[in-house]
Amino acid sequence: MVTAMQKEDINIAAMINNARKNEDGAQLVFIGTVRDDGNMDALEIEAFTPVAEKDLAEISAEAITTYNLHYADIVHRYGRLSVGENIVAIVVGASHREEAYEGSRFIIEKIKEKVPIWKQELLGEVKGDWVD
Repeated sequence: MVTAMQKEDINIAAMINNARKNEDGAQLVFIGTVRDDGNMDALEIEAFTPVAEKDLAEISAEAITTYNLHYADIVHRYGRLSVGENIVAIVVGASHREEAYEGSRFIIEKIKEKVPIWKQELLGEVKGDWVD
């Protein structure tokens, strides 16, 4: 299980390669990116990193147990991210696709609900709204 908060871009190919298991019938990758909503050109993502990393590890462990996953890796970024950049990557593996889909969905929803991460819209250097 790999969980991390980082400023650097996410090496998704490495996450996939590190997570491959012969017993997996399903490997699912979720990538969240900064979308262009017309009101911003970047997000400033702040996190209370020590707590966020602990929470990510707990979420991963809970998903593995609850959804019978073989692994659940999560990497989330912080700092200034432009439109199109990766924010979060989740790689899960399970024997069957249903478990992989449900486990991945559980992880992203728990991250939004529990992990101390805040996102503020930026247009150039002008700070905008905080994202719910």
